Amino acid sequence: MSNTRSLPRTAADRRTPTEPGLRTPSPLRELFAPLEQLLACGGDARLAVDRTTGRNAYGCSPTPTPEIPSFSSCTATTISQRGYEAAERARTALMSSAMLHGLIECFDARIEAMRDELKALLGLEHSGADVVFSASGTDAQLQALALTRALAGGEVTTLIVAADQTGTGTVHTARGHHFSERSTNDCKVAKGTPVTGLGPVRSLALRLRDADGRLRSPSAIDAELLETVESLVAQAETVMLEIMDCSKLGLQAPSDRCTAEIARRWPGRVQIVVDACQMRLGRRRIARCLARGDLVLLTGSKYYAGPAFSGALLVPPRFGAQIGALTQLAPGLADYSGRSDWPMRWRTLRAQFSAAPNFGQWLRWEAAMEEIRAYTAVPDDFRRAALRTLGDGIARLIAASPALRLLPPQPHPERGDEFAAPSIFAFTLAPGGAPLSLAQCRAIHAALRDGAPGATPCLIGQPVGWGGVNEDAVAALRICISARHVIDAYAADPDLAHGALDRILDDAATIVASIDALLQQPALSQ
Repeated sequence: MSNTRSLPRTAADRRTPTEPGLRTPSPLRELFAPLEQLLACGGDARLAVDRTTGRNAYGCSPTPTPEIPSFSSCTATTISQRGYEAAERARTALMSSAMLHGLIECFDARIEAMRDELKALLGLEHSGADVVFSASGTDAQLQALALTRALAGGEVTTLIVAADQTGTGTVHTARGHHFSERSTNDCKVAKGTPVTGLGPVRSLALRLRDADGRLRSPSAIDAELLETVESLVAQAETVMLEIMDCSKLGLQAPSDRCTAEIARRWPGRVQIVVDACQMRLGRRRIARCLARGDLVLLTGSKYYAGPAFSGALLVPPRFGAQIGALTQLAPGLADYSGRSDWPMRWRTLRAQFSAAPNFGQWLRWEAAMEEIRAYTAVPDDFRRAALRTLGDGIARLIAASPALRLLPPQPHPERGDEFAAPSIFAFTLAPGGAPLSLAQCRAIHAALRDGAPGATPCLIGQPVGWGGVNEDAVAALRICISARHVIDAYAADPDLAHGALDRILDDAATIVASIDALLQQPALSQ
């Protein structure tokens, strides 16, 4: 396993350290690499920056690009100037302290402090919950499965709700399989094969759309889920149930009532894992999930618009002592996790992981934390008003286009916070009456990203197809509100904040106009 986490190296560095006269580059030396280089390391292949474009697979840059309108927070967002500067300050501080006290010790202490700060920002400082960091929400799914299996003391069956609207890696992580050809810790692995000691796992999927692509009713989803869980428990199965707090298209499944019933009927037999990776939920909702005993997956790189990737797993307080008594998790998890990812109080468990620092993951989280701090500092009333204003405006813009068809967004009035209003607006493209396919939507998305003739360069959510990766299936694009929109509007001048919201809507209008113009080009719309 390499300690350098995919940092570019010289030819000499790539030779094995067992060759006479050679030494592995020290972690401290790696810390002096250019910041944009560090921000792009410590993850899987999705983070790799194309040398020609300077962007990763999501079209995002490791340096700020404030001139490019960004409404892509449901997928990924380029780092902000605010986050970039926070990462640079954090790196400088670690350099200084490492010279005096040692890099590994100082790095571990900083991650532990971030753990406490994240809990405080989420209102969990007195909850007894724990935070396990990871490079992405997909990595956090492997951590959740490993902990569920260890706590259950044996085999589990995973049941994934909204499997057709979650991350593409979930089909693999739900089975305890590798989801890429390269792991977070820069280990070469075989995609789709079992992670040592974790897979294979039996997995079932529950879709939000039927075979014809029609969105199923919430009651039908609830009924199928209850029936499936009841059947699995009757077969003496232990179930890891991953529910969807907010899908790629802004949908929730199952209903809160259904989830509560499952927790009440089968305690100890069903471990609920909440996919909250979009982070479009308030602090009280997170606290309720943890109090019920749910594991919660989250990121700093979706709604909060930190740089991709920054994932975490929230562990409810009831499991703290049990996990602290574990001596080992699945050995293959070491390909994806480091010692500092795990709370210091779990000393025995931490010992199975490498102490090598993951600078990229850490610095991305430093940037994301700065975004969360800034968002938390915005008054609640303005956050609510901003999301309503932007949401209403974006919905009107999409509906006004003759070629775009807005998918009905799902409001959540029961949540009682700013996320009661939708913040993901999905739409199909139907210039000739019939909606475009996934392949065609990908072409439009790429043209917007690259600033093709007739389009202003911008980032919006990647297309989501009804048939998974079926290129011929109907698909939707997405325009999303992020915390950055709210922060920047308020920070400009609180007295003029509503004017700043109008400017954000002007950017959204330019995007809709660009899409309409691109649809006039036969090569893109046929």
